[in-house]
Amino acid sequence: MAVDRKDARSGKAPKKESQPLIIAKTPAEEQRLKLERLMRNPDKPASIPEKPKEWNPRAPPEFVRDVMGSSAGAGSGEFHVYRHLRRREYQRQDFLERISDKQKLDEEYIEKVKENQKAAEERTAKRRKKREKLKQKKLMAKKAKMESQKEGAASEEKSSSSASEEEEQEDDAEVPSFIMGKR
Repeated sequence: MAVDRKDARSGKAPKKESQPLIIAKTPAEEQRLKLERLMRNPDKPASIPEKPKEWNPRAPPEFVRDVMGSSAGAGSGEFHVYRHLRRREYQRQDFLERISDKQKLDEEYIEKVKENQKAAEERTAKRRKKREKLKQKKLMAKKAKMESQKEGAASEEKSSSSASEEEEQEDDAEVPSFIMGKR
């Protein structure tokens, strides 16, 4: 208890419980430990690292003072200067190639996405047309059925007329060549 009083008097916060040292053996375990550490204090903001910038070659100088000539008699130190210049130039050319390949792949991807969207739109338009056609057929069948029921009601009212006249009316009635929903 004397330790607690001493900490209180000195103005220091009481010590946190020491966490056991756990060494992660797998990447999944390492990630689990990091998540546990973050979740111990959910109010504390988590740091999210920014995406690293892509490497760019150093811009070529506007004016080159030490132009290397092809004449004989170059000193032994000039070879190293030439080697560094050559290495930088190769890096710059590789960088430009990578950029052009990336742009080409991006353009191909965009083109492919556009083609896929166009094909999907064509399929949906075709299916929409088919649905509309079916809707129209159902509507026509329903109208024909209503007309036949009206004619049937009218023929019942004319029950006093002869059977031969009824047969002629039924022959004249428009009957659809198909009926939806019946088998």
